[in-house]
Amino acid sequence: MTITDTTCAQRVLSPALIQDLETAVGPDNLWSGVRLAERPWHDWSGAPSVMPLAVLLPRTPQAVARALRVCHLHATPIAVQGGLTGLAGGANPQGGEVVLSLGRLDAIELLDAQGATAVVQAGVTLQALQEAAQVHGLSFPLDLGARGSCQLGGNAATNAGGNRVLRFGMMRNLVLGLEVALPDGRLLTMLDRVIKNNAGYDLKHLFIGSEGTLGVITRLSLGLVPQPSWTGTAMCAVPDFPAALSLLRMARATMPGLTAFELMWRGFFDAGAKAIGAASPFAGPAPLYVLLESVAGSEEQGQAAFEHALERAMDEGLVQDAVIAQSQAQAAQLWAFREGVSELLSAHKPCAAFDVSVPIERMDALVQELSTRLESAYPAQSHLFFGHLGDGNLHLISGPFTSHEELAQAEAVVYACVGRFEGSISAEHGIGMVKRDFLGHSRDDAQVGLMRQLKGLLDPHGILNPGRIFEAAACVR
Repeated sequence: MTITDTTCAQRVLSPALIQDLETAVGPDNLWSGVRLAERPWHDWSGAPSVMPLAVLLPRTPQAVARALRVCHLHATPIAVQGGLTGLAGGANPQGGEVVLSLGRLDAIELLDAQGATAVVQAGVTLQALQEAAQVHGLSFPLDLGARGSCQLGGNAATNAGGNRVLRFGMMRNLVLGLEVALPDGRLLTMLDRVIKNNAGYDLKHLFIGSEGTLGVITRLSLGLVPQPSWTGTAMCAVPDFPAALSLLRMARATMPGLTAFELMWRGFFDAGAKAIGAASPFAGPAPLYVLLESVAGSEEQGQAAFEHALERAMDEGLVQDAVIAQSQAQAAQLWAFREGVSELLSAHKPCAAFDVSVPIERMDALVQELSTRLESAYPAQSHLFFGHLGDGNLHLISGPFTSHEELAQAEAVVYACVGRFEGSISAEHGIGMVKRDFLGHSRDDAQVGLMRQLKGLLDPHGILNPGRIFEAAACVR
């Protein structure tokens, strides 16, 4: 996992570059020297990073565009940063880079309750939009454990997934339009607020999931949905994986508002309970645990169907035991078992946090093979599995490792296995720097070649997030 790019490490900020950047963003929005110690500059991945040459904190989309034009003309590489909650190292500055932070673009410019749309700047946090929408009886359905810190521009740049993909899809499905600053300083405004628009190429999809390598998202037009009047949450103890699959099929058929179906293997559940200091709600252990969430327009519509489905599942032996939340506080307590991931990551550092996907019916076979291989090779480490069963997304926390070399070897084992299972090495976290060397397990040479062509077309000097997703062609000069 030695991924730090050092070829540009000797770059320095010239007086001309400093002057041009100050003109672009304003002197109060350019930090350098001792001021760099005033803020973090690396994400949650634990991947290597170095102190940037400077941090730019523009306050408007136009200032972002001006800063990019300056860096384009000076061929200065940029690390684009949102809320720094990523787990792939994509936001971590490498040698000779300037950080472009979008945190000050934090305005909700429009919230249209009638049209159920919002226009927001890229630095608005996910939680801020959720709370603003709730005032109008609406909801923005993307949901992540990092909701209080992650920013919507970063959510789009990485095509975030989260807990409700089963019902609402990925971030890509919620974006109606974008505004993007291109590397040469052009501001491309595509802030559609309609679902139907077939006027030529839908260019926003080039930038969603591109991890800031093709352009910088500055504003977003997003779709909202009605706020549910009732939410049902339950934790189920499940005897085996086939039972979990059958429970998922039953839940989809009988719970029209099914929003989440989270699967936790016993090792993860037990470790998570210990990490958050909570007791299991069940009398005894189970091989697997399922966290279910369903929503409805009213309690009458949702409650009866929810409880009837769980009763039927227990009668058919799909569920050994179940706990149904009786309040929002109890629902939060059940979700805490699933969302204790940050505590587990801290407890197992240095660790590898895997985010892969596989056809749903093959998930348990993948878990069994990975468990066998990892426990044989690394018996002193923990290997904890959990995921979003409904969309085939499997997560694995493996560690702590004694060296980066050992960690890199474990990564190679996991990603090679995922490739054999015809899965993806990145379901929702992106490639960044951490997974760059393993991209070939999910994308063939022809696909990577076309990605490089797009990068070269939109960013000919290679200034935007160089070395992310795939190796930079050369150090920009």
